[in-house]
Amino acid sequence: MRAAVYRRYGGPDVVQVEEVPKPVPKAGEVLVRVRATTVSMGDYRLRSRDLPRGMKILSSLALGVFGPRNKVLGMDIAGTVEAVGEGVTRFSPGDAVIALTGAQFGGHAEFKVMREDAAITRAPSNMDFEDAVALIFGGHTAHAFLSRAGIKAGDEVLINGASGAVGTSAIQIAVALGATVTAVCSAGNADLVRELGATHVIDYAREDFATAGRQYDAVMDCVGNAPFERSARVVKPGGTLMLVVADLPAMLAARRDGKRAGIRVDAGQVPSTAQVLGELVKLAETGKLRPVIDRRYRLDDIAEAHRYLDTGRKRGALVVAP
Repeated sequence: MRAAVYRRYGGPDVVQVEEVPKPVPKAGEVLVRVRATTVSMGDYRLRSRDLPRGMKILSSLALGVFGPRNKVLGMDIAGTVEAVGEGVTRFSPGDAVIALTGAQFGGHAEFKVMREDAAITRAPSNMDFEDAVALIFGGHTAHAFLSRAGIKAGDEVLINGASGAVGTSAIQIAVALGATVTAVCSAGNADLVRELGATHVIDYAREDFATAGRQYDAVMDCVGNAPFERSARVVKPGGTLMLVVADLPAMLAARRDGKRAGIRVDAGQVPSTAQVLGELVKLAETGKLRPVIDRRYRLDDIAEAHRYLDTGRKRGALVVAP
């Protein structure tokens, strides 16, 4: 099969399409023919080895010190079940599915093996594969953080970095939960975030949300430039600060200082689960969650997708169709 392989860390050109062995499902596994995947910030961090401060040594031990241990990136897939291993009961050949590969990666290929009990579920019935895959990476992260924060009807939520994959999903999910959303983004993305349901929009180039004097029940930082010392003042007492992007020292300091200030801090890993994917499917099928796709690529052009990702101008998802 064809796959986008990287054998060393570096820029976009380290990713090359090669012929590699096609996987065979073992007992309890499902073989998926990949119809669509995305190039995400997770792929960028591994490919470039641009990891958050305090996490580089531990991550390198897990991911490969001298070169990548998993040589095919890709954290999400949408496609059809090609074959199943012995004992699989949840899926059959021909089923349309979506899956989050997580730390296993491997989605940038024509086929991917997933365990039946991993983060895999049936795809939304009202979307094609390219639309469906655009929901997974950002949607799963956003849903997990908002659920842990206990967002409910009437809450006021600020989302910093509202036009990215996580931010665009977070707006829609928060609105579906009944919250009022303030989106922080560039002026060029203001119309997009309003279309997704944001009531208020702050242009970060003209106004600093942290000094505007307004407080929120929850603040979600999807960028990494709003640590505790900047964001705490705009979180209501008893509210939640969600640090989707943060380095280790910032996480530890935020948890410590949050207790003193009476603010709950949520930061760190989001476990990949089929349950959360199922919730995304429900939202998609009821029209409450739609994909935001910036650009589409073929697998042969995946290095171009990485180049665009490196510009930092991505809105929503970058979709790749093998």
